[in-house]
Amino acid sequence: MGVVFLEAMGDPSRQYDCKNCKAYLTNELQLKSTQFQSGNGQAFLFDKVVNIKPGKSERRNMMTGYHYVRDVHCKNCDEKLGWMYEFAYRKSQQYKEGKIILETAQLRQSG
Repeated sequence: MGVVFLEAMGDPSRQYDCKNCKAYLTNELQLKSTQFQSGNGQAFLFDKVVNIKPGKSERRNMMTGYHYVRDVHCKNCDEKLGWMYEFAYRKSQQYKEGKIILETAQLRQSG
């Protein structure tokens, strides 16, 4: 398969890595909200996350209505980390489009 190329976004005081393999994912400057929930507990909403692989787009009925989302996996170890919002039906939820949810149970915080 070869070597996986991993990206980085700089060195702020706090960064978020994959808990499984410690691959860099994002930093505190990209954090938009800590008020989300997943099936596994608390989750955070980020503007930008690197070193992820998006899965197949699918329509899901979530707590805030129907959305088109893609599961996201770690590019390095393939661990499921959360999901990416592609489309929200409700106008009040459209701020999520293009943003990524990472489950805190899958994250390692450092810094």
